[in-house]
Amino acid sequence: MNQRTLARSGPPRESEQTFDWTARDADGRMQRGRSRASGENALCAMLRRQGLRPLTVQAVAQRRLGKLSRRDLANLTRQLAVLLGAGLPLLQALQMLSRSQAQPAVQQLLAQLHADLEQGLSLAAAMRRQRPIFSERYLALVEAGELSGRLEQLLERLARHLEQTEALARQLRAALLYPAVVLAVAAAVLTLIMVTVVPAFENTFASFGAQLPWATQWVIAGSRWLLQWGPALLLALLALGLAARQAWARSPQLVRRLDTAVLELPLWGAMLRQAAQVRWSRTLATLLGAGLPLAEALQAARGASGYLAYAQATEQVRGEVLRGSSLHAALAPSSLFSPLLQQMCAVGEAAGTLEQLLEKAAEFQESELSERLEQLTRLIEPATIVVMGLLVGGLVMALYLPVFQMGQIV
Repeated sequence: MNQRTLARSGPPRESEQTFDWTARDADGRMQRGRSRASGENALCAMLRRQGLRPLTVQAVAQRRLGKLSRRDLANLTRQLAVLLGAGLPLLQALQMLSRSQAQPAVQQLLAQLHADLEQGLSLAAAMRRQRPIFSERYLALVEAGELSGRLEQLLERLARHLEQTEALARQLRAALLYPAVVLAVAAAVLTLIMVTVVPAFENTFASFGAQLPWATQWVIAGSRWLLQWGPALLLALLALGLAARQAWARSPQLVRRLDTAVLELPLWGAMLRQAAQVRWSRTLATLLGAGLPLAEALQAARGASGYLAYAQATEQVRGEVLRGSSLHAALAPSSLFSPLLQQMCAVGEAAGTLEQLLEKAAEFQESELSERLEQLTRLIEPATIVVMGLLVGGLVMALYLPVFQMGQIV
């Protein structure tokens, strides 16, 4: 049985599927191969035009890959930029990258990209078939790099953008992680005391035959309630979480309301808005630096901030730009974009350096956000320890108050 590849007319389209097939040629010999076509009927017609009689056609299942982390994607992008900058052809660069990767998911991704490129797709079109991994702004930059012949420079710029975005995300996570972990530990300790320790003290207190202090009565009542309703409460919270997740996936309106509520939180809301503007400004600057027109760059930058509220605001800004408005004038009606960003855009448009001014705005806001996060972290750490000490210490004191009273009576 011979392996054959069909000759095709024109480049493959993104909507085409891959099929394994077997057929007989004019001499009756068995042939087999793997080809791309828009469907089984189209593939059979292609086989007949090649003088083959199709026997079996089997679609090749494309295994879907999950999203890569920003760090992995940044590393992959930078490595590919370095190899292309060294003069390696794209197919050879993908092969070398695949051999050097330790993660099977990344190896499979590179193998799929390599296979699609061999079939005639461009790199941007091959990446678009893996859209859960590659965002719209990523694809826009790759496509601009291929069209301009500056793919390695655009990949380098993209890798730097991803690394800066990941560094900012790490700062935000670090600021939230410490108090979250401390409060989670405090909640676990309190729950353990209420479920195991308090019932044992309650049996001891029953033998005293005296009126218990009000703080101790409240702790005992809370322990009884937790033992009675705790499992049901846990199940209710799990069910509520699953229902909220389903609603989140199906209702963009709910997502927008939650985004708006989160962005309006005291203290945290201002920092989250600032972080969103940093991502938005840097993404737009990167897209403009790739040579994209402003309206097209705004379209690709819609999801850069990570909030649906910003995506919808960006779409409104894009509509104003398409109607002839300047960028800074289009940003003015929205409260999501700071006056600093609007001023930077106005200066950049007047001087013809919008890309550079957007990057400067992102750097300035990122520096200011880093200082605020450091100050907040220094304040949160002692405050969290004090809150945890008050909760646990208050509970322990409530349990030992009857013992102290009995000692005074004796």
